[in-house]
Amino acid sequence: MQNFHNILYVSHATGDETAGLLQALAAARNNGAAVKVLIVCPAIPDGFEEFSQVCMDALAARLDEALDKVRAKLALEKDALALEVETDCGSRPAERVIRRVLAEGYDLVVKNVEGAAQRLGFKAMDMELLRKCPCPVWLCRPIDKPHREIRVAVAVDPECREASVYELAIGLLRCARSLADTCSGELHIISCWDYDVDEYLRHNFPLSASDEELNRAVEAARATHRAKLDALIDASGIGGTLAVHHEIARPDRYIPMLIDEQRFDILVMGTVGRTGIPGFIMGNTAENILQKVRCSLLAMKPSNFVSPVKA
Repeated sequence: MQNFHNILYVSHATGDETAGLLQALAAARNNGAAVKVLIVCPAIPDGFEEFSQVCMDALAARLDEALDKVRAKLALEKDALALEVETDCGSRPAERVIRRVLAEGYDLVVKNVEGAAQRLGFKAMDMELLRKCPCPVWLCRPIDKPHREIRVAVAVDPECREASVYELAIGLLRCARSLADTCSGELHIISCWDYDVDEYLRHNFPLSASDEELNRAVEAARATHRAKLDALIDASGIGGTLAVHHEIARPDRYIPMLIDEQRFDILVMGTVGRTGIPGFIMGNTAENILQKVRCSLLAMKPSNFVSPVKA
């Protein structure tokens, strides 16, 4: 991978951290990046201050054990990565993480998906990070296969009406290409769109146009959309092995279905709606896709995104 130099790994240190740590430390190794592991936990209640240090020590020991296991799996020496561990206790953990990103300049946040049994969609803290964190967010689910068999997909929309959206689409393709190069080597590009003639008009209104004419209109729209997609891929400059999945379909139905059918392990996608309003993000389509995704997610935002959380 490329362009990640300062990674923040967010941990609760209360469950199995293997999936997230594997993906975070592998990304750090591939980028030559520094990693801070931030243990976030609730504030110690009044009257229990004497147990605070005992609790912190227990969490740190649990995390150290997990780090040792992950280093062994990745064949990393203990000093192979610049890594430090810190604890942060208090309320509103997502906002505290985002303030760290703003104040300390992290360019990637990595964490396990909330809830050990959360195999579909994302829970409250994860969604808050996806909505408000200014840097890319990588939410990890377990990947039970060798690294060179991990399958990477990227979802892009070539209908880029704003410069920032176009820049994001190019960034998604380049980041996904770089990630795929460290995994199976094949990048799957997903792009789909609704076409009203094919669904709404054809089945709900008596039209004078024949099916043949409607089919030609649908094919013309498909060809135009595919040409824009091909131009976007060319502009990104990516090469290597590519598999393009291009369909007339609702993105919030097609993308999760394809992920399950193809057994993709990591999805790269953008999470900002086209509103032009800084801090207003996550349109209905993106939210619907995210709540149906079963794989790890690397979510990115345009460079001009302004977080509603202040440092």
